[in-house]
Amino acid sequence: MLITDDFLPVPVPESLDATYLVPIAGLPRVSPKTAVEGLAGRLAEPVHGLAKQMLDSPLMSVDTRTVDEFPELPPDLLSAFGATDEQLARLAAATHLVVVQAEYRPGWPPAHEWAARAVAAAVAETVGGDVVDVFGLQFLDPAAALRSLPDEHGRIRLVDWVLVPYSSDADGLWFTTKGLRRFGLLELQAQGVPDHLTRAWGAVMTGAARRLLRDWTDGLAGEEVPAFVQLPVLATVTGHDIAVAYGNPEQHGATAPVLLRLELDPATDPDADSFLSLNPPPGHPGPPGRYFAAACATLFNGIQPDVRYTRTGDAMSRAVATARAARGGRRARGRGGRRPAASPRGGEYGLAGGGGPPDVWAGVTSWEVPERIVGASASDANTDPGVRIGSPVVVEASDVVDWAVLDGTGVLEGGWTQAVLDAGERLAED
Repeated sequence: MLITDDFLPVPVPESLDATYLVPIAGLPRVSPKTAVEGLAGRLAEPVHGLAKQMLDSPLMSVDTRTVDEFPELPPDLLSAFGATDEQLARLAAATHLVVVQAEYRPGWPPAHEWAARAVAAAVAETVGGDVVDVFGLQFLDPAAALRSLPDEHGRIRLVDWVLVPYSSDADGLWFTTKGLRRFGLLELQAQGVPDHLTRAWGAVMTGAARRLLRDWTDGLAGEEVPAFVQLPVLATVTGHDIAVAYGNPEQHGATAPVLLRLELDPATDPDADSFLSLNPPPGHPGPPGRYFAAACATLFNGIQPDVRYTRTGDAMSRAVATARAARGGRRARGRGGRRPAASPRGGEYGLAGGGGPPDVWAGVTSWEVPERIVGASASDANTDPGVRIGSPVVVEASDVVDWAVLDGTGVLEGGWTQAVLDAGERLAED
């Protein structure tokens, strides 16, 4: 193998495995084979046929075990990854688990994941239950599990298979991926991400995962599984990568690519994960967060921004009035030693526009003068092409319509207008 400064050799595991659970009360009344046959016409034929073939091979096993025979699933982590109270209650009431396990070689397609998820979803449908993805520690309802499988062209949404959790540290936010090891690739990480880039950088990480996964599977395309795949040290990410990863290839803008330098971060603990770290390219001056903000501004230039317009009505008016009344006290407590706002949403302010002002959130970086707040935009502004995600902004305090203090778990304080918007969305869904 040729090792150069342009490529990073990444080790390839010998085999990959997938495990899915279906919690049930009692014993299943339908065999897995019959359950999978019931998906005929509802699942793209390549995957449907693959599931049936693997069921009849030693590469897959489907067993029914009592709950006590399987290691306990941690409810707190399941909740952190989206489990509802109802799903956790069904798990607690289950007496048995249908355990679907599959094994396959690294490469594309990831037959072990596709077949195991299809079989588990088919079984869960027959018992009116849930699918538990053990790798992702996620609950999936059967319909969602089936939707995540490839279409007739073999296409998937990577966001259905790869999560991007984050947490706070002393230098900003620490992002990781959780899901690339399904395909044999090391997980990605990025450190020192500015707080206000939470949503944008999560999308960049997903786009980077999509780009590197393509390079990874291209390196595994031969008949023999290599010991290493060489990934480019300087990886490119485009708006198209992000759009495809989210299943919206037609919505990508003509954005310039950004460069991210890959660095192998091997674990010193044998039980811990190794990572591929995403860093600014060589020669970039300043802290990594500055480059990450510039990368977001480049990648989201021309892409439809995620901006929701303020709803008129008494509830929103009361929310704005409450936020403004509490604004002064928020600054005083921030100057007393607590940060004035942690992003993704620090302060929400109005921008004048012909069609009515959209509310744009900005992460607060300083608030030295009571009348003026310095920050960075957390989204693109429809009415001002100069305001792009990650770009610096100076906001008059009188223009602020809401503020919020957040940590990795959600809103700690404030966010009154957001609550009104979220309530409106829930009503619309209901």
